[in-house]
Amino acid sequence: MLYNLLAPYAGETIIFNLFRYLTFRSGGAVVTALFISFVLGAPIIRWLKRKQREGQPIRSDGPESHLITKKGTPTMGGVLILLAVTLSTLLWADLRNGFVWVVLFVTVGFGAIGFADDYLKLTRRNSKGLPGRRKLIGQFAISFLAAFVIMRLTPAPLSDILAIPFIKTPLHLDWFYLPVAAVVMVGASNAVNLTDGLDGLAIGPIMLAAGCFALIAYLAGNSVFATYLQINYIPGSGELAVLCGALVGAGMGFLWFNAPPAMVFMGDTGSLASGGALGAISVIAKNELVLAIVGGLFVLETVSVIVQVGSFKLTGRRVFRMAPLHHHFEKKGWAEPTIVIRFWIIAAILALAGLASLKLR
Repeated sequence: MLYNLLAPYAGETIIFNLFRYLTFRSGGAVVTALFISFVLGAPIIRWLKRKQREGQPIRSDGPESHLITKKGTPTMGGVLILLAVTLSTLLWADLRNGFVWVVLFVTVGFGAIGFADDYLKLTRRNSKGLPGRRKLIGQFAISFLAAFVIMRLTPAPLSDILAIPFIKTPLHLDWFYLPVAAVVMVGASNAVNLTDGLDGLAIGPIMLAAGCFALIAYLAGNSVFATYLQINYIPGSGELAVLCGALVGAGMGFLWFNAPPAMVFMGDTGSLASGGALGAISVIAKNELVLAIVGGLFVLETVSVIVQVGSFKLTGRRVFRMAPLHHHFEKKGWAEPTIVIRFWIIAAILALAGLASLKLR
């Protein structure tokens, strides 16, 4: 909004010229989202505590310590993330950019599905909320619509391509790109959701991935940098750096309240929304598979669940003491902060590897 209001006067007033720069507006989005989180965080947590009373229902089959240490902690803290990201993006982004609206649509849409899931868990007082099939139907409906709009907004030669890391020539998928893009968004959303199991565990990698894709979107939206790095130039995608900045700022603000011992959990409201946003941004920037590297920790957590379920159904044996992977290490006796920090380190290494893949083509 500030860009649309003030950038036209850049020639008359020097300070307004700053609003023409993506780097300045991205930084502004970070600070604004962080400020919103600090201002609204405590009131929202108090409101959630009053409404929820007993807090988030804890899995009875989870680590025994959770039944004691996490009892009474409210969930749905993702509302704070959604508010901070949405308000900050609307303030600092170019609102004429269609890509911005598509990502906000996915973020808010997935957040609404997560909110419904959290609400049912609370009202039914068990850890099973919205049925998995209904949740997936809603996610895929939003993702297919978003993917269709993204294809219409992207220049024709690039609208259906899938870029492969370390390989210069992309794959042209024609209309098959629609289900591929939808799977990326839904997969990213649910992978983040599976990772969100310990205080601060998911939000750290979310911020790392958002920071990486702020840079990737900026590079993909700049013809000079895109040509130099030999990545696909997507006009208008650079504006998503502002939204990524808002997600980083919102993540920092949320972590203030989610750091061990957590005052609030993000719940599906936050995890589904954040993962969906990252998936949509990767689709627009034509770096879907790079997201699998940058967000490699989310992939590891998801694979651990798939392996655990598959092994038990086929052989009757479990590979891990418990899935997702972070619970396996809890069962082995690792302290929760130790798991969180070590997983953050792994996420940082994978994020750097994902960025390196941009040049290694």
